[in-house]
Amino acid sequence: MSHIPSHHAAAAPTPVTLAGCTFADLKFDSADRPHRIFVYRPDMPAPPEGWPVLYLTDGNACFATAVDALKVQASYPNGTDVAEGVIVAIGYPTDEPYDPLRRSWDLSPPPGRTYPPFYPDTPDVLTGGAERFLTLIETELKPWIAQQAPIDRSRQSLFGHSFGGLFTLYALFRKPDAFARWISASPAIYWEDAAILSMESEFLDRHKAPFDVELHLSAGQYEGETLAPFHKGTAEEQKRQERARETRTIELARDMAGRWAKLASSAETITFEEYPGENHMSVLPVALNRAVQIAFRRMK
Repeated sequence: MSHIPSHHAAAAPTPVTLAGCTFADLKFDSADRPHRIFVYRPDMPAPPEGWPVLYLTDGNACFATAVDALKVQASYPNGTDVAEGVIVAIGYPTDEPYDPLRRSWDLSPPPGRTYPPFYPDTPDVLTGGAERFLTLIETELKPWIAQQAPIDRSRQSLFGHSFGGLFTLYALFRKPDAFARWISASPAIYWEDAAILSMESEFLDRHKAPFDVELHLSAGQYEGETLAPFHKGTAEEQKRQERARETRTIELARDMAGRWAKLASSAETITFEEYPGENHMSVLPVALNRAVQIAFRRMK
C-alpha cells in the first residue's frame, strides 16, 4: 500500500468553482417557476462598445463546456480569432443536466400538445411554451443581463441543441432582430409534424430577400441513416434506423441551410456542418465549441 503524506491526507476536498462564473435563480413574470441563470463575465474592463454575448438554452448542460471553450481560445486570440465576451446560460434549479418537463414546455413552439408523463406518477408533458420563453428572454432576461455587464447589442448570439435548436429557429422566424447570430445544433425540425417548416415558409413569404442574417445549422454524422458502429448488430438497430428516418435530422437541417443560403445577402453567412463521428448527445460539446467561435470571433 502506498503511503500518503499526512499533510495531503489533512487537506479536505473543496468544491470546484468556475472563475468568473455566477448563477442566480430568478422568477420572471413570463414564467411560472424560477429559471437558473448562469453568467460568465471576463475579469477585465469591457471594450468601449460592450461585450459580445452568447445566450445558451439548456444552460445546466451547456454552460461549463462553453465557458471552458471560450477561456482557452480567448487566451490566444491571434491563433484562434476568438476574443473574450459574456456567456448567459438559461437553465433550471437542478443539479441534473436537464429538466425534461420544463424544457419540453419552454423550447417547443406553440400551439403545442399534451403527452403522457415521462415517468409514472409525474405530470403530463406539455409543449408549446416557446413564445412565452422568447418573451422572457427579450423583455426580462436581456435587461437584467445589461445590469450585470455592458453588452454590445449588435453582437448577441443564440445557441440551442435538439429542442433548443428548434427554439433557436422559432425565435429567428418570430423575431429576427433579437440576435445577430443564430446557432442551431441538431434541431428537432420534424417535431409535431414539422410545424416549424410552416412557420419558416410564412416568414419567407413576409420578409423580402436578401436577409442580413447569420445562421449556422449542424448535426452529427450518426443522426442520419448512418448508425453509430456501437449500434450496428444490436437488438435495437432496426428501431434506431426507423427513428432516424422519422427525425431526418441531418437532411432537414441541411435542406433549410440550402434554402436560406439562396436568400441571404451573403451565402457565406448561412452554413451547415455535419460533425463526423458524433451522435445526438455527443455532438453537444463540439457544437458548443463552434458556437463560441461564431459568437466571439474578433471584429474585422
